[in-house]
Amino acid sequence: CAYCCEEELREDIRRLNRRLAPKGVRVIPLQQKNGRALIYFFRPCKLERDLSDRAAAELLRQRGYPEKGAAVCLRRLIRRFDEGGEFPHEVGLFLGYPPEDVRGFIEHKYCGCKCVGSWKVYGDEQKAQEAFSRFDKCTRIYCEQWAQGKSIERLTVAG
Repeated sequence: CAYCCEEELREDIRRLNRRLAPKGVRVIPLQQKNGRALIYFFRPCKLERDLSDRAAAELLRQRGYPEKGAAVCLRRLIRRFDEGGEFPHEVGLFLGYPPEDVRGFIEHKYCGCKCVGSWKVYGDEQKAQEAFSRFDKCTRIYCEQWAQGKSIERLTVAG
């Protein structure tokens, strides 16, 4: 998202965290650059579970992440964004993408994927297609509800 003033951005994020924390959701900036911020919404308990998956943890270890839990890995991801250089494609693990698909993209880039939806699929195509359908339906319903004036608190399911 674009921002004009860093202090206003921080206050907006604090406000969102106060509103969404009761639902189990946190909001943090992953990167701020040239008046734009990459904002990450996540559920800490789900992130911890996703990153503790054996395949995800191994991929993160190979990419220089510590084996000390999701909070420490998240700080490392922020540093990776700040360092510049190659885009940290392991961010897919923080978004809940299957580790085999994240690894496939890191190793093969755009070649050899089985299908494309919310991410490039290198592993279980059927499972991914089912997830893409759920995501599309959910996005459509939530956009309709937002357009009808439902608040972010009402749209956020407790987790």
